[in-house]
Amino acid sequence: MTINYKTLPRRALGWKYNLPLPNEKPAQKLNAALLPPTPNKINNTYIEIPRSSVSVRGIASIGGSIALLSGIILYLYTTLSTITEIGISEAKIIAIGLLISTAAYWAMIPFVRLDIELPRNEPIRFNRLRQKVYFYEYRFDRIHIFSRKRWGVRPVAYDWEDLIAEGCSVYAPMGNGGLVENVLIAVRKPGTDEIIDRLFFTHDIEEGKQYWEIIRLFMQQGPDALPTFVRPPRDWDNDFELTPIRRLAPRVQWPEAIDHESRTAPEPSTDSQATNKVTP
Repeated sequence: MTINYKTLPRRALGWKYNLPLPNEKPAQKLNAALLPPTPNKINNTYIEIPRSSVSVRGIASIGGSIALLSGIILYLYTTLSTITEIGISEAKIIAIGLLISTAAYWAMIPFVRLDIELPRNEPIRFNRLRQKVYFYEYRFDRIHIFSRKRWGVRPVAYDWEDLIAEGCSVYAPMGNGGLVENVLIAVRKPGTDEIIDRLFFTHDIEEGKQYWEIIRLFMQQGPDALPTFVRPPRDWDNDFELTPIRRLAPRVQWPEAIDHESRTAPEPSTDSQATNKVTP
């Protein structure tokens, strides 16, 4: 099978540093009291880490719509009340208002669609016996906002040794001081330093560093090397603490083939060289 790789920038926006590489020796001691949320699943074959690429949901579909509608009404009221003063016909003013409101709603549609369609959890499975990583990835496109091919769950799998965890920090116009930190996972084209994919990992660098250390321990030494988690794993299908918007979101449904592969060991007769990327 021929794979068309698309080379991405070597470093992500706001890159600060890379976390230790997959095969570097991990630390042996982790403070149980400071551990991030317990992984969804841990056994001798794989560990599944929870992930949510959007930390707060409902702002675009509820708050944003209300704010935008209020702004449009205010704009139309103010414009129509000054028609006689500026000498423009009422029809032109209404047309301009409708054009502006249509453009604003068009720009908001991707965020509303994410609120509605994004799964309530986007887990990552690290299979120790296959040395592969499976991402329950949701792809979207802010330009082709009604496309079915460019939107939706597209699980992918990569070799563990080809991953690089990147700590990133950027400033944005937000109420928390503007600092946005996260950890991304970059994927190298096998045998090269070219970056062919970049996927979200965590919203917090410290949490990302701890998860990455836990994962490296598991992938190198197995579940017995992991610390004891103080909290039970979260049930993303029936958790009463989920927000109403997240409760309405689609549940995780791995494609059957990837679900089976990501949870099992390779067959004894299977060639040890697996494909670099798996799609449903």
